Amino acid sequence: MAAHPTIASYLLNRLYQAGVRDIFGVPGDYILRFYQAIESSPIRHIGTTREDTAAFAADAYARCNGLGAMAVTYGVGALSVVNPVAGAYAESSPVVVISGAPGVTEQRDDPLLHHRFGPFRFQREIFERITCAAAVLDDPAIALRQIDRVLDAARRYCKPVYIELPRDQLEVEGFPIPSHPEPAFASDPDSLREAVEETCALLKNAGQPVIVAGLELHRRGLQATLMSLVEQSRFPVAATLTGKSVMGERHPCYLGVYEGALGPAAARERVEQADLLLMLGVTLNDVDLGVYTARLDAQRMVRASQDEVIIHHHRYPRVSLVDYVTALAERLPACAKTQSAFVPAAIGDELPFPQPSTPIRVARLIGRLNAFLEPDMQVVCDTGDCLFAAIDLKVHENTGFLASAYYTTMGFAVPAALGAQIARPDKRAVVLAGDGAFQMTGTELSTIARLGLNAIVIVFNNRGYSTERFILDGPFNDIAEWRFHRLGEVFGPLKGYEVGTEEDFEQALNQAAGETAAASLIEVQLAGDDASPAMRRLGERLGKLI
Repeated sequence: MAAHPTIASYLLNRLYQAGVRDIFGVPGDYILRFYQAIESSPIRHIGTTREDTAAFAADAYARCNGLGAMAVTYGVGALSVVNPVAGAYAESSPVVVISGAPGVTEQRDDPLLHHRFGPFRFQREIFERITCAAAVLDDPAIALRQIDRVLDAARRYCKPVYIELPRDQLEVEGFPIPSHPEPAFASDPDSLREAVEETCALLKNAGQPVIVAGLELHRRGLQATLMSLVEQSRFPVAATLTGKSVMGERHPCYLGVYEGALGPAAARERVEQADLLLMLGVTLNDVDLGVYTARLDAQRMVRASQDEVIIHHHRYPRVSLVDYVTALAERLPACAKTQSAFVPAAIGDELPFPQPSTPIRVARLIGRLNAFLEPDMQVVCDTGDCLFAAIDLKVHENTGFLASAYYTTMGFAVPAALGAQIARPDKRAVVLAGDGAFQMTGTELSTIARLGLNAIVIVFNNRGYSTERFILDGPFNDIAEWRFHRLGEVFGPLKGYEVGTEEDFEQALNQAAGETAAASLIEVQLAGDDASPAMRRLGERLGKLI
């Protein structure tokens, strides 16, 4: 009679079946035995310099792959990932948090253990607040079913989940129990039909309809479904900032990013002058609404989210986003008019690049990157001015832009680039990070270098926290000056460049592009008062609120 699988082997097997090929993390005594089990599995362990950077890497991996995972030790390890896991929850990224823990018998018989910070249940209770499902695998009779339940929840809700693994349960055999998975969400056919019919009736009378595509399309993997709708209708499409690159941004129907008064004028005018807006997968928050400067009329709006469609003030419950968009694409040829989109020119390209002996500025840098980006590149962006400047970047491919655009945690980009390039080795990462954000998590560039990944990291060095400067300036926004371009002397195989002019940047960018066997870091010296137009508008807006 065949033995039942151990709890550890079952967990790893289910992760592998779900598409996870890499687990990020830092070793600690409560997780070491699980790491040993990883070594015996087809999944690879990617060691990182810190636990929080492992979480950022797993987040980006999940956005690219559909599911990501990390493994950390109890207490000091798990609590270090609370911020990035909260960010993954806010931005709907399905990350599996696996925490080792003291054994069941240890917790009962010898509770004076290191890394403890209170009752053992406290850690689980913390993660229950920032995940959609949590389980402690302390009972072999139900452990395997708990694993299935938690992983199914991650995929269903596109949110992080938490699994706590006592170290004396790793090699214990679990008991397969016939599972009764939660039924997949199914659209109510009558609600779906009526929602599509009402939408098509509105579209017949619309002269200037516009699609606004948002975050949920990204996370639900509906980019192809969106493209089917766009190709059928030829409606112009704007993306929210959190939904940026939900479609290839060089498509003739793409308008740009809509972010109220903070975004580009061309996209804003087309969206706000539309007589019908199809808001598909859009999450309403102050970032995507331009700190509430958006001018959107509910009487001219159709909003389709994951589970319902709202047309004006009519609600159609139990209508899935994928069913609605698919059905709409099938109906549109009979009831829609062909539209054309205005594709705005790249910022900063009014003069040839580079201009001789000209200090480089943010807008010109972004304009040059627009000409530089290739279809085999993906942009990973930190928060701060690099994020708002990147509104004007036009990436080639779907999901070609990753950022913590809503949660806006600093330090996302460098470790996220590690996860993104591990998930998509055919996509070279171009990383945009401010000097302050890089100082928080830039050590993960050493892991990128160690693994021989060829990311190009561009550090916007203006010697401080630029976002805060434009909200409320003061010496508290100044930071220590690093020689970023010399980090190769510390991190290993890494090419470093320091630039201050357009000619310097052009030379460094071309050399970095040709360096395909190693990572490159370009430190761009910027004036402290240089900022993108969106950053200036944001600072003025937020400055009035504090």
